Amino acid sequence: MTKWYLAVAAVLMTLATPANAWWNKDWTYRKPVTIDTSPSGVNVSGPVGRTPVLVRLHSGNFTFTDALDNGADIRFVDSDDKTPLPYHVESYDAATGIATVWVSVTNVAGGEKHQIWLYFGNKSAGAGSDSKATFDADQSFAFHFAESPGTPAADATAYGNNAATPAAAVNDAGIIGRSVRFAGQDGITVPDSPSLAMPAAAPFTFSAWVKPLQIAGEQRIFSRGSFVVGLNGGVPFVANGAARTQGTAPIAQAQWAHIAVTADGTTVRIFVNGVEAAAASAALPALAGPITLGGGPGIPGLIGELDEARLAKTARPAAMLLVIAQNEGATSKLVTVSESAEKAEAGSTFLFILGKVEALDAFIIALCLGLLALAIFVMITKSNYISAADRANTAFLKRYQSMRENLVPLDSVQGLSDKERKYLRTAPLGRLYDAAIEERDALLKLSGGRLSGEAVEAMRAAVDAQQVAENQKLDTWMVVLTIAIAGGPFIGLLGTVLGVMNTFGGVAIAGDVNVNAIAPGIAAALMATVAGLTCAIPALFGYNWLSGRIQALSDRMRVFVDRLVTNAAEQTARQHDMRQAAE
Repeated sequence: MTKWYLAVAAVLMTLATPANAWWNKDWTYRKPVTIDTSPSGVNVSGPVGRTPVLVRLHSGNFTFTDALDNGADIRFVDSDDKTPLPYHVESYDAATGIATVWVSVTNVAGGEKHQIWLYFGNKSAGAGSDSKATFDADQSFAFHFAESPGTPAADATAYGNNAATPAAAVNDAGIIGRSVRFAGQDGITVPDSPSLAMPAAAPFTFSAWVKPLQIAGEQRIFSRGSFVVGLNGGVPFVANGAARTQGTAPIAQAQWAHIAVTADGTTVRIFVNGVEAAAASAALPALAGPITLGGGPGIPGLIGELDEARLAKTARPAAMLLVIAQNEGATSKLVTVSESAEKAEAGSTFLFILGKVEALDAFIIALCLGLLALAIFVMITKSNYISAADRANTAFLKRYQSMRENLVPLDSVQGLSDKERKYLRTAPLGRLYDAAIEERDALLKLSGGRLSGEAVEAMRAAVDAQQVAENQKLDTWMVVLTIAIAGGPFIGLLGTVLGVMNTFGGVAIAGDVNVNAIAPGIAAALMATVAGLTCAIPALFGYNWLSGRIQALSDRMRVFVDRLVTNAAEQTARQHDMRQAAE
């Protein structure tokens, strides 16, 4: 019967398994972060690919006091809860409760919700921020402009294409943290390097957030040789010498807009806020030399602010540009950081929930588990009794075959040892035999050696009474299993209802309505129902299995009684006839 113990152990092991694996137990907390490209999010279709996603943390969605003051312990893990994702921190201020983090999310696709995990809460963790790994190999430079005033912009990619000159002015309240500000005749120079080499017809993407403070005239945003990306009366344009392509509508003055230009060797496209605004059949010439962001002496540059300037040696897909524009804007539906955090517990979720069980639910759970223990005891005891009865019945039937022509009490059977005689009386069939022979002998004394029809019926009645007694022995304590089956779930449900009532009552009194206040109490209350089902399910299987065995044993006794009464009556009649013939 060890299978019953194994079944219960399997149930408890299942309950003890956390719903989600924990990436690393050294981290105390985690939050789900959802990347939503479905219609409920940014509504992007088509493949996007590996994308640096901006995650904005603030005191409403992140508990800065649970992490290190510099955010060195934050980590991002993919949806499998096993694969760490490259990321880097642009800004992190625990005092104000604001942080901006870039996470490289692999295989972003349109029309889906992709969940990743944000881990934090490891006081001994080293810094995990790595900007070089966040961007792919096609990204030639990426400027966040998060540096202090007077410091040249640093390239966040692995190529290290840092600016040679700082911006004349900065704005701490840019579209994403700090931005640079140009006055029209100033700019930033990025020196030439092998990683910036662009042969003729090479693929290309330049993107940046632009906030024009003035839209009159022509203003350059990006220039390299004769190739220029800029604004003309606020309308985005691309020019290569005399050749020019531009959009149809100006961007709004004093408002941020995402402008991107792509070239795939055959077509040059302009995107505004992720939407294509113009296209022309053309291929870019070979581009070399330094790159200028903004203007310079005698060169009309941007009058306004610039943020998140990036250059890539590939034509980024339209879906990615839309995701970037939607993600990095002032209002983003792409990234949602859960307000509540999960906490790692020593042991398992099961043990955590047990720790939240109130006294009333603990009593209900103990009652259900006590009933389960009693049911298991009954099943083991009853199974052992039936097995022993089957073995004894088999031994008795072998002996019965040898004495069926001379049915005498077991005490009078020749060649039967006391030990064997005692063992045969443990068989239900042996006790039925003793009852039948004893009743037959008593009736023979009263009837003068011959059994009438009424006497045979009297003998059958005596054997039937013994059979009823044997069936009652078999059914003893089976009621415990029926109580466990029928009562266990209801007892558990009662505990759950009372626990839920208590949880909501406590929340109402405290006035603290949030998931962290409600979830532990409800989960603990549900443990009562789990305990009730844990009690009922093994009892249900055990009851059905034992009922089948009891029915088989009862049928065997019924068949034996019919044979025994018939044999006893026939043998008595033959013996009576033989005595009369002898007289």
